[in-house]
Amino acid sequence: MRSDVLREFEKLPARALMMATGLQRKDIDKPLIGIISSWTDLVPGHADMFSLERFIERGVAAAGGTPFIVRVPAICDGIAMGHEGMRFSLPLRELIADAIEDVVNAHQLDGIVLLTACDKITPGMLMGAARVNVPAIVVTAGPMLAGRRGKERLDLVTHTFEAIGRYKAGEITLEELLELEGAACPSSGSCQGMFTANTMACLTEALGMSLPYCGTSPAPLAEKKRIAEASGEKIVELVKKNIRPRDILTPQAFRNAIRVDLALGGSTNTVLHLPAIAHEAGVPFEIKLFDQLSRETPKICSMRPGGKYLMEDLHYAGGIPGVMKRLYDKLESNPTVLGTDIKEIAAAAKIWDDDVIRPTDNPYSPEGGIAILYGNLAPEGAVIKQGAVSEKMKVFTGTARVFDSEEEAMKAVMNGQIKAGDIIVIRYEGPKGGPGMREMLAVTAAVMGMGLGESVALITDGRFSGGTHGPCIGHISPEAAEGGPIGVVQDGDKIHINVPERRLELLISEEELQNRLKNFKPKQKEIKSKFLRKYAKLVTSASKGAVQEV
Repeated sequence: MRSDVLREFEKLPARALMMATGLQRKDIDKPLIGIISSWTDLVPGHADMFSLERFIERGVAAAGGTPFIVRVPAICDGIAMGHEGMRFSLPLRELIADAIEDVVNAHQLDGIVLLTACDKITPGMLMGAARVNVPAIVVTAGPMLAGRRGKERLDLVTHTFEAIGRYKAGEITLEELLELEGAACPSSGSCQGMFTANTMACLTEALGMSLPYCGTSPAPLAEKKRIAEASGEKIVELVKKNIRPRDILTPQAFRNAIRVDLALGGSTNTVLHLPAIAHEAGVPFEIKLFDQLSRETPKICSMRPGGKYLMEDLHYAGGIPGVMKRLYDKLESNPTVLGTDIKEIAAAAKIWDDDVIRPTDNPYSPEGGIAILYGNLAPEGAVIKQGAVSEKMKVFTGTARVFDSEEEAMKAVMNGQIKAGDIIVIRYEGPKGGPGMREMLAVTAAVMGMGLGESVALITDGRFSGGTHGPCIGHISPEAAEGGPIGVVQDGDKIHINVPERRLELLISEEELQNRLKNFKPKQKEIKSKFLRKYAKLVTSASKGAVQEV
């Protein structure tokens, strides 16, 4: 074991320090297991993790390991949304991976259980696990239960972010809006739809890095505690068998995860996170893989946003094993932390609802939920959640309304300055230009809530929340701050979107475009934060997963 270095005669001082924490000598001889937890009172998805830590500890101890809890920071994107705080969300992913590398190597831990939830924390945990490559298993803390208002089931995005737009449009009263505020989020857990947190939990399971049904099991259930304890037991077995993340995070695993993502209609943020995890695992990855697989993977689930079902519906219908059972013929054999092949898990699954998880011959859409667009506005690609766009808006030509920040665009939307036929262009919000590549959920939700989703599109070099739906295109690369074509779009320009043909075009002549680019000098923002200055220097393009290169 890695920790044998601490048992050498000369390491007596290290063992003495370990015993200072209350350990007995026999505890030091067991596999040393780090429980890397993101528990915090600040984040609803994490608030009840404290009890899961206890169950993981029980599992580790029962299997003959010695558990140690190590905590890393967490951010709630919903709370950070729409203001300066969102710049710090994506950089947290790298911060967590760095922290895992630091602690796990400094203490020579033999294995790790990663207790996680929410948007950037789960990919950060997986990146850290792939980087240190010691035996690891992930426990995602689970989705929030649906809110209720009478018989209506509520979720965060539809009934808070989009409700603000409906209030501004005069569709609901202030009293009704405040009722929704108190009812939309009734429990701990990650928000109820197939937003980024829950998408990444599902894909962690599809990658083979968590136990079956972990990704969809709701946070408040006793089932989640049993999964946590079983994961604690399993990590000791993984240590003894020396099964490591890179044994599981293979090219096949990533293709399987993408297929599940496409079948679910998951968050566009996976186009950032899966490449970043693959980068740490040493697996070659290009975002065009999403589009290649999308053309042959049907969308078989209708999940909010844009759909009708919530995470609890997916869980009780068969969970991720059920989704993989539908995709069995397209699934590739690959090991998992359970110790069985991913296809064995899929074959053994039961499906209890043929509408929540449809057969592949009766899909919600013949193509997957995500598409990658290219063109003179996005030479390196742009991302759209095509499964949440109406047929009417999949081919659309509109007039550019250009804004150099999210705040400027939000002000225009809320003041009624955006009209049918407009395409909102938000730039200088990419990984470098933001810096931090903020999510645009506040803007996209306001557009949808005000009834403009069938007549207005939005494009940005920033990104979207997993809760975004409608004709919204993000991750435009290269970004404005790196001299990308989005930086030279002018008010009044015509822009053409063609999702079936995967095109995003600025409708000006090539000569005019080259003249604009030749004379273009990107804006330079003053970055007050030392953390963000460092991030901006190291971060790469969204088309590469916004990983850091050092």
